[in-house]
Amino acid sequence: MRVAIVTDSNSGITQEQGTELGISVLPMPFMIDGETYFEDIDLSQEEFYQRMNAGADISTSQPSPKAVTDLWDGLLKDYDAVVHIPMSSGLSGACQTACMLAEDYDGRVQVVNNHRISVTQRQSALDARDLAAKGYSAEQIREILERTHRDSIIYITVDTLKYLKKGGRITPAAAALGTLLKIKPVLTIDGEKLDAFSKARTIKQAKLTMTTALAHDLEERFLDKEARHTYLQFAHTLNDAAAREFMDSIMELYPGTPAYMDRLPLSIACHIGPGALAIACTKKLEELE
Repeated sequence: MRVAIVTDSNSGITQEQGTELGISVLPMPFMIDGETYFEDIDLSQEEFYQRMNAGADISTSQPSPKAVTDLWDGLLKDYDAVVHIPMSSGLSGACQTACMLAEDYDGRVQVVNNHRISVTQRQSALDARDLAAKGYSAEQIREILERTHRDSIIYITVDTLKYLKKGGRITPAAAALGTLLKIKPVLTIDGEKLDAFSKARTIKQAKLTMTTALAHDLEERFLDKEARHTYLQFAHTLNDAAAREFMDSIMELYPGTPAYMDRLPLSIACHIGPGALAIACTKKLEELE
């Protein structure tokens, strides 16, 4: 069986990278001051932050049903089946829409709901591709990815509370007090949603909080204290130098562990703004070790 792998640009995989990796990438749409743009098509990361800094009205959207089915139909001319890996169903309606659309494809399209985004979603797409290469069917790949949906977590610290307030995730009063006290919240994506995890007074303290949380997850949750069977992943919003410094400090603790760094997708960036740092870990699939 020839199985095509599809994900969306929330994975951080660009169109060019998708071609190189053998993964089809559905671009996510954004509304900016009433106009629609598509990530990595006519909206670059740099342009996005320029518009954000200029105070533009930005909101996220999801691909149109036609954009989704046109991609599937094109792939099914050359492949027997499609595995579609959208962003977490708790962060967008795109997953539910894809599941509804897939009902008309008699099992030839398998939509994965494994609650991933950014670097962890990227890893799922890579895992799906590698499982397909080993001969797993589309249905088997979906089952494996959904069975292991809890084998991943992301921690994020933000540089400003402005965008969390703008998106209604914190109240104006809390944002004002947090700004006054220079609070650096640490957020987590563990499963479906972006939630508060902890508070810190400095970025140094926030990074220590995330480092400690990572160590706890590796030992207690993944039973892999030395991260020998876990991918470590790093991401940021317009904060490359600080992210690389953070990654280097973490990798000293886990030498030999596979690591990857990328920019957070715009769907997260529009809620947290520039200057954010993130660390994630994803357990390797037993089927691929």
